Amino acid sequence: MKSYHTNKGGGLDSLTVKEHDIPTPGPHEVVVRVRASALNYRDLAILWGTYPLPIKPDGIPLADGAGEVIAIGTDVTRAKPGDRVAATPLPQWIDEPFFPGLDSAAQIGGSLDGLLTEYALLHEEWLVHIPDHLSFEEAAALPTAGVTAWNALTGARPLQAGETMLILGSGSVSLFALQFAKHLGARVIATTSSEEKAQQLHTLGADKVINYRTTPNWHETVRELTSGRGVDVVVESTNPGTLEQSIKATAVSGQVVLVGWLPSDVSTIDIGSFFFGLVALWPIFGGSRVQFHAMNRAVAQSRLRPAIDRVFPFEDAKAAYRYYEEAQPFGKVIISHN
Repeated sequence: MKSYHTNKGGGLDSLTVKEHDIPTPGPHEVVVRVRASALNYRDLAILWGTYPLPIKPDGIPLADGAGEVIAIGTDVTRAKPGDRVAATPLPQWIDEPFFPGLDSAAQIGGSLDGLLTEYALLHEEWLVHIPDHLSFEEAAALPTAGVTAWNALTGARPLQAGETMLILGSGSVSLFALQFAKHLGARVIATTSSEEKAQQLHTLGADKVINYRTTPNWHETVRELTSGRGVDVVVESTNPGTLEQSIKATAVSGQVVLVGWLPSDVSTIDIGSFFFGLVALWPIFGGSRVQFHAMNRAVAQSRLRPAIDRVFPFEDAKAAYRYYEEAQPFGKVIISHN
């Protein structure tokens, strides 16, 4: 079998292909024929050397993927050959509120081998069955961005029907948050930098879209669109350049969800803007296996299909990385292993 390998800080040149034997499962392990995988921002950050968590040297990248079980160990009870599955990117995080701590958390495609490979050896506890209506390429989009968005909307402060949510930009977490918010019966305001993406956001379900290039003080427009009240939840891309406006766009006792990791220099933020507005700042990093299952039930019920920008063949994985880095895609960049 073939698999890609890379090193933290090695850049795109470190992405190389190696040959291996197809693995044999241990008692609680399964072998998955990976049919598709997907890129996330963390995968670029690993190549750049800026990703904050431990990375396995010469490891197989990509946390996101989907495929079919082809072999199981003697004691496996959670899967059988032929099952269509994905893996939870943070496999030790089974349910709320337990989390092992980011500095020691195992991560598929990070401290553990990932899914940019033809066959993957996975523990049965890591597996999640994927919705029947999705292709492998669509299911590969779910594990990181999808579960993060689901956590943002249903975690500490669940978004309610009739409430209003703000998403910033058109990254994959924002797009999933938009789709999930509409499934939950909420109103969605979005920001973007182009009229083309504004139309795409409307097509995906956004109720109002603000072009932040032509409307730099967009928090004021958000307030106007909510009759001065502000939004109930903001899915914030964790950018010091937008965080203060996100706080000012939030209703009293609302919540700003910080997706990703916050740069150290946030000294320009007006602390009073969230203190006196009783705004909660909640950082998240992915989600649990239980949240993955809950998200999949919602995806199946609503027949939701992830937004996919482009699909590359397995042998062109390096081109997929390059495109993802340069193109600012609308939706996921997928690598098909067929």
